[in-house]
Amino acid sequence: MSLHETVRTTLRDRILSGALPVGAALPTTAELSVEFGASRGPVRQALAALATEGLISTGQGRVPTVMRAPFAHAIDDFFSFSAWVTAMGRVPGQRTIELALRRPPASVAAALGVGGDTRAVDLVRVRSIDDEPVMIERSTFVEHVGRLIFDFDPDAGSVFTALLDRGVSLEHGEHTIDAVAANDQDAAALDVAVGTPLLRVHRLTRSAAGEVIEVADDRYRPDRASLIVHNSRTRTAPAPSAVRRTTTESSR
Repeated sequence: MSLHETVRTTLRDRILSGALPVGAALPTTAELSVEFGASRGPVRQALAALATEGLISTGQGRVPTVMRAPFAHAIDDFFSFSAWVTAMGRVPGQRTIELALRRPPASVAAALGVGGDTRAVDLVRVRSIDDEPVMIERSTFVEHVGRLIFDFDPDAGSVFTALLDRGVSLEHGEHTIDAVAANDQDAAALDVAVGTPLLRVHRLTRSAAGEVIEVADDRYRPDRASLIVHNSRTRTAPAPSAVRRTTTESSR
């Protein structure tokens, strides 16, 4: 790990753990240089990265201070966004941008395991915590499941829970994590600038029988949500629930 990454990771851990609370001033560049045995260049690079994540505020002649830490989302626990937010004692929200029945792109059809002429249901929603936008989700469901969404209001609560209540089997989740620059729709929905780095989770949801039910692209503001994967030397996860972490070029 490079020196600036060591400084960044250490300070980030202190912020997320509360050791550096919201509003606290960070040590000076000189103090951090001494602590980490680094020159000012790597320290400044680390601080710039933390500012880009939204974890600290910086400015000319100002001491960097800690901003609000993002909410930690453990994606190895397979449940809905609403359930996660509610479990934190916060208020989940959602706003539907689009709900449509159409033929999916070839790549999505292949992921769903359906033919190119088969229709699927697209759902695009902005998800919020305490009325603040945190994530934009783009989900595509196989038609026989997606059509059920037209029978209820997706703004009223968890689609995941509503589908379970209607007997849909949602048993396994596969998540692939990378980073992407916010496009025009992302920026407008999440109230960030175009090009802002977002955490992206490609999500594949399967039934107990192994049928792919949903393919999704979830994009999180990194200043409002961090993604956690728990590992254990003795834990062996089933293949459909595997979590893969990758880094790719920005796309979509």
